[in-house]
Amino acid sequence: MLRVAGIRGLGPGRWISAALRRPGPDPGPGHSRPPPPSPAWRGALTRPTVRPRSGAAEAQRAAAAALLAALGIFQRGEKPTEAEDQIILLIKHAKLSAIKGELEDAERFLHQALHLAQQSQHNQAITYIYCQMANLAFLRGDLLSAEKLFKASMSQLLGSGAQQDDNALIEMSLKLCSIYASTERDNLAVEGYKWCIETLEEKIRREKATPEEGLSAEEMENMQLLLGMSLDSCARYMLIRGQLLLATGMYEKALAIAQDVHGETHPQTVVLMNDLATVLERRDNHQQAHKLAKRASSLAREIAHPDLPAILSNEAAIHAHTGNYTEARQLYKEALEEANTQGNERLIERIREAMEELDARTRSSRDKGEERQ
Repeated sequence: MLRVAGIRGLGPGRWISAALRRPGPDPGPGHSRPPPPSPAWRGALTRPTVRPRSGAAEAQRAAAAALLAALGIFQRGEKPTEAEDQIILLIKHAKLSAIKGELEDAERFLHQALHLAQQSQHNQAITYIYCQMANLAFLRGDLLSAEKLFKASMSQLLGSGAQQDDNALIEMSLKLCSIYASTERDNLAVEGYKWCIETLEEKIRREKATPEEGLSAEEMENMQLLLGMSLDSCARYMLIRGQLLLATGMYEKALAIAQDVHGETHPQTVVLMNDLATVLERRDNHQQAHKLAKRASSLAREIAHPDLPAILSNEAAIHAHTGNYTEARQLYKEALEEANTQGNERLIERIREAMEELDARTRSSRDKGEERQ
């Protein structure tokens, strides 16, 4: 359970009400962009769901039905109307544009889809499109628009009869927390993280207590992953705030969930292992930090993790901090080779700067006879 000095608990209704009624200030051009939840947690991303209906008569209807099931915005057993077909096509174009990085085109397609959904008064489609528009604005760093759109999505979802602890509402609340954190509304950010985590923990406890009446294995797994994503996001925020003990506990819980659901060799598990090592090192728990960092880098090599250079660099920094400069230098060199292979110029520059700093510390320590070989 999240405990932060000066923060009193809000019930689900009070958090949702507070989140929806508070206007967001314009962050301005100098605001920091919030880190979105890691894509490796994507199994936890939720939306209103329906069961897909069985086969359509012709290929076009079959394709439309498959997309409908994937989007989860129309009722089972319904055949798409002409307007719904157009909405589906526009959303599909928006998704493809976003994948290709054509964000302005994606936004334009979503606005067209929203107009059609509003004309046909299709509330589920409106809710879904608002959420997609919010996600797009969030990824672009347009925090003011993202906040307004997430709140509109939440209002739509609540108006359609969703419970206040619905997973989709929790996910949107989690993204609002990142926005609040980035715009220095710290109390609301902390309260929101607290609500997301405690609500999910309570839901999971409740489901485990009555397994015969509970969720399917897939639904339960998605809820656990959403909890892991919440813990991960909050842990990063606590780390920024310097609340290392809280960050440690959350990273430990998030790592346990990732190991249980994904397994040890999953990319998200490796990232969390690396992040936990960083926090432990900052708390001067050098032995455990070294152990986790070494395991994370070993797994990252094994699975060709896309973040391998950063993970190696992190292990190197831990060694450098404890005076093991020889091992640190070897790891930095390996990290630099991997970063050069990836063509990651920003990371290459950071690693070179770290190596220059290490060389300076090495020269200083040699003068004092302090370097450990």
